[in-house]
Amino acid sequence: MKVVFLKDVKGKGKKGEIKNVADGYAQNFLIKNGFAVEASNQAMSQLEGQKKLEEKNAAAELQAAKDLKAQLEALTVELKAKSGEGGRLFGSVSTKQIADALQKKHGFKVDKRKMECNEGIRSLGFTNVPVKLHPEVKAILKVQVTEE
Repeated sequence: MKVVFLKDVKGKGKKGEIKNVADGYAQNFLIKNGFAVEASNQAMSQLEGQKKLEEKNAAAELQAAKDLKAQLEALTVELKAKSGEGGRLFGSVSTKQIADALQKKHGFKVDKRKMECNEGIRSLGFTNVPVKLHPEVKAILKVQVTEE
């Protein structure tokens, strides 16, 4: 029996796939538990509609990420920190502090885990922090650390 998977089923198929499975397995497990529906013309057209909607949403998400990239690269986040001799900081500036400053001063909400600055910023001056906004879009955020 041909079925369209509505959810991922380990070892059998992923969501949106059309596969041929045993009749008993399809009737007694997949369809009964809502993991799949029988592959009729209606189910196939509904699957195509869902795929088109997902593609449209993915394109809109990509465009929004590109717009946010342009806005982020145009600004500089300024932070103040205590420092010692030679411009070295006592401690470091973390991605959480950068995300909070970006939210408060500029109104952009960016998740701290999207920023690729593993060790933090440990010196005064300008630092470029890569921010992964989308799997295909990466922005460079300028962070300026000044003495408090």
